[in-house]
Amino acid sequence: MGAFKDFRDFILRGNVVDLAVGIVIGASFGAVVAALVKDLITPLIGIFGGFDFSSAYFTINNSKFLIGDFINVLLTFIIVAAVVFFLIVRPVNALMDRFKKPEPEVSDMRDCPFCTSSISRKATRCPYCTSEVQAVATA
Repeated sequence: MGAFKDFRDFILRGNVVDLAVGIVIGASFGAVVAALVKDLITPLIGIFGGFDFSSAYFTINNSKFLIGDFINVLLTFIIVAAVVFFLIVRPVNALMDRFKKPEPEVSDMRDCPFCTSSISRKATRCPYCTSEVQAVATA
């Protein structure tokens, strides 16, 4: 019975459910875009060529190459990729940049342990009090 409980816990995790919802919505969106390209965009492109663009093909040695169908799929991919990039990736990146903590600056200077004057990290002797100090490695 332990394996079924583990499987149920795995399925009901938030990440798995979110991923499943994303895949279903993504597939539906892809179908809508594919219909848009096949039923509206390629016929509009075909107007300029004077032929049915989506059924364009050529034949070599009785092998039929469906170039119109390939162009439909290519246009569908480009539209889906553009929508995902401009409506999801760029806004999320901008949001992440807004909340990203700035990286602390590493100074080339440090304080002398004897006189507290500001000296170079590479210095082995303080120029102000002439005390010998350990050089600090820079990253």
